[in-house]
Amino acid sequence: MATLQTIRTKAGLLVAIVIGVSLAAFILGDMFQGGSSLFQGNRLEIGEINGESIQYPQFQQEVEKLGDIYRMNSGQNQLDEQTWVQVREQTWQNIVRDQIMGDVYDNLGIEVSSEELFDMLQGTNLHPIIQQLFRNPNTGQVDRGAVVQFLRNLETGVAPEQRQYWLYLENQIVDERVQSKYSNMVGKGLYVTSQEAQQSVEQRNKQVNFDYIMLNHNSVADSQVVVTDKDLRKYYDENQDNYKQEKLRRIEYIAFEVTPSKQDYEHTEKWINGIVSDFASATDNVAFINANSDVDFDDSWYKKEDLQEDIGTWAFETDAEVNSIFGPYFEDDAYKLAKLYASEMMPDSVEARHILLRINTQPEVLAKQALADSLKSAIESGSDFASLASAFSDDQGSAIQGGDLGWFGRGQMVKPFEEAAFSNKVNEITIVQSQFGIHLVQTTDRGKASRQVQIAYLVRNVTPSTQTYQNVYAKASEFAGKNLSKEDFDAAVAEQNLDKKTASVREADRQIAGLENSRSLIRAAYNSEVGEIIQDTQGSTIFDLGDNFIVATLISATEEGIASFESVKARVELAVLKEKKSQYLLEKANAALEGKTDLEEIATELGTTVRNANNINFSAIQIPGVGMEPKVIGTASSLSTDKISTPVAGNNGVFIVKVTSASEEDNQDVESEKLRLVQSLNFRASSQAYNAHREKAEIEDQRTKFY
Repeated sequence: MATLQTIRTKAGLLVAIVIGVSLAAFILGDMFQGGSSLFQGNRLEIGEINGESIQYPQFQQEVEKLGDIYRMNSGQNQLDEQTWVQVREQTWQNIVRDQIMGDVYDNLGIEVSSEELFDMLQGTNLHPIIQQLFRNPNTGQVDRGAVVQFLRNLETGVAPEQRQYWLYLENQIVDERVQSKYSNMVGKGLYVTSQEAQQSVEQRNKQVNFDYIMLNHNSVADSQVVVTDKDLRKYYDENQDNYKQEKLRRIEYIAFEVTPSKQDYEHTEKWINGIVSDFASATDNVAFINANSDVDFDDSWYKKEDLQEDIGTWAFETDAEVNSIFGPYFEDDAYKLAKLYASEMMPDSVEARHILLRINTQPEVLAKQALADSLKSAIESGSDFASLASAFSDDQGSAIQGGDLGWFGRGQMVKPFEEAAFSNKVNEITIVQSQFGIHLVQTTDRGKASRQVQIAYLVRNVTPSTQTYQNVYAKASEFAGKNLSKEDFDAAVAEQNLDKKTASVREADRQIAGLENSRSLIRAAYNSEVGEIIQDTQGSTIFDLGDNFIVATLISATEEGIASFESVKARVELAVLKEKKSQYLLEKANAALEGKTDLEEIATELGTTVRNANNINFSAIQIPGVGMEPKVIGTASSLSTDKISTPVAGNNGVFIVKVTSASEEDNQDVESEKLRLVQSLNFRASSQAYNAHREKAEIEDQRTKFY
């Protein structure tokens, strides 16, 4: 026994040494191969805000918490990928705001005290969220007792997810109150003078009609102005903010689409022919359809005109009996069989009323079912349906009408309710349950009956087989294996006359139009060099995206910042040409203006005509038929009647303006205008103040490394 213990002890020590050496080797190897934060930065860093690192585990934990809230709000057990994208984005924005504004609030001493929080949760000034949660739907009043009782049971008497949700709401309430205090503080520091309000009133009240001459930039040929490289450089240097660029990757790709082969069509046709006899002899058509068809059984009722022509003719004009079969036939890339499931004389619409007993918890089911049975017995014994609906129905909209829902057709009500209403005889009552609760449904009248049928469709879609996928993959693999560079890629595309497509993608983009689940290709593009064939994380140059195998190459990469002069030279040249043409037209207009007071005469000398604009307000930005011209509108609004303006350089050309008439409203309420302007400033205070702090902050977003 002692020997065994010795072996165990030494073995344990040996194992510890081996594990320790292996772990050290792993860490050192990882460091020298680029995995260590000492050499390549922290691989788990998902972002950095003002020098503070945000780690992936920390971020993902917050994502999961918010994901739980989304699940509780939606009633879903699982969230789809698009919702997770929203959750991650909201989590990131919350963290950024907390990091940026936390110090601001601390420096200003803005906080929510425990007394203030108590007042918002259960005191005299309940927060709107609390009011909404605990408002009695029947009285419209907040049930304060329910609030207090809930908070007492918070630690032990509620489910963990309810407690988590409540804590989330508390945080939301605190955050909203802190932000509100900050916004109010900023807003109180903003002021509108009486002069500003007076000017605003005058501008809002005044409308002008004016005549104008327009000399369009397009009337000047490029050859009439001289643009030098010095001009271009000067304009670029002075207007670099106009040439900011975002991080972008441009790719070209070939899609090898997987479509059904001839053999796939033949195989599907053989399958549908082989199942005809089994379908014909099936006694449970619904179960057979749901077990064998690519489309589940549809229990809708159809008139002849609602069906495809040949199906309608077969079901209504032949001697087709229930359980007889039509087909097989081919439609919409699928082979189909149609079986006449039912044929009845049915109304197009019915009139009905109901009593809804809503179920909020599982223990209520039996009690509500017993109540429904009692109400049904009472009505059948002579009690007034309308009175009972007013007293017991949880559908307040129809309860005040005695439960009456009026006339309705197929497809307007939830399925169990619809089936009961259309199956009932007049005045018959049926109890059914839906997602809304338990219904007592009474059909009060039925429309004119006509023959309607239910069709059981057995559908087998033609889809690519595994062999077809393998064949297409082999083609993509052959192309990728032979073309390892951009030059080879382009040459092969030209030689084989392939359809090459182009896409520009941002780093955070989730999708490339027309390509399913293409996030992996976007991420790979940002880990590639220009001129390379793009590879995935496993080193493969073939991307399996839905029904396509993709081979792609990176053709250009731009980084965030100011675009280089060479890359935007063409845009700069257009802008400088516009400036030069404006200057040319300004000189021409000034020469024509000299010594003249008649706009028609000036127009004649300039070889153009006088146009007019009516009912233009200072707040307008467009001249009808011309476009965005705020400078011209500003000039006209401030110009005296019958006075001709100096030439104005606008967006689309050079203008000379003459106001022909002006009208002003009688509204001279300067104090109301001052209040309106102050409210507008206060409304913008919060977002603009936050944006100012955010622009100043140093934010590095690396989420695309992980998602």
